[in-house]
Amino acid sequence: MAEEKSIVSGVSGRYATALFELALDSGAIDAVEADLSRFTALLAESDDLTRLVRSPVFAAEDQLRAVTAVLAKAGIGGLVANFIKVAAGNRRLFVLPGMITDFRRLAAAHRGEVTAEVTSAEPLSDAATAALKEALKAKIGKDVTLVAHVDPALIGGLVVKVGSRMVDTSLRSKLNSLKIAMKEVG
Repeated sequence: MAEEKSIVSGVSGRYATALFELALDSGAIDAVEADLSRFTALLAESDDLTRLVRSPVFAAEDQLRAVTAVLAKAGIGGLVANFIKVAAGNRRLFVLPGMITDFRRLAAAHRGEVTAEVTSAEPLSDAATAALKEALKAKIGKDVTLVAHVDPALIGGLVVKVGSRMVDTSLRSKLNSLKIAMKEVG
């Protein structure tokens, strides 16, 4: 467990570690991860929910009441519902996205996986995703979970982040490098 704890830190790390240990003890890591993903999707869909989670102007009781209603409506219960309610009661909802990210890191480390963030100009096809996973697995030596983002400003290519390493093969970066080189010449 010491190795797993070293990959998270701070308030979000402490909360995520507590949730991970509870999920591990009850054999519900996958279920907890699925519920956290559903809650993350709710955050992405609703600006009002995001504002509720991040804003310090709401009282703890109001946050708790609102988040309880959202969880009930979404059908999220068990460990995740209790976890989010505890975070709301402790005025820590604003750290919830970090807690979820840290929980995912702990779960991935437990499974022997590495998470790679991949940003592309367009959504990757299934074939491209599979090829990228295989290439990263060959390079890193571990199974890779991809978290895909789309940023049309990249124009083309990919930006891949694995831990503290980043490889930027985007057309935007190459054009910026060319632009800088042209300024130095002229």
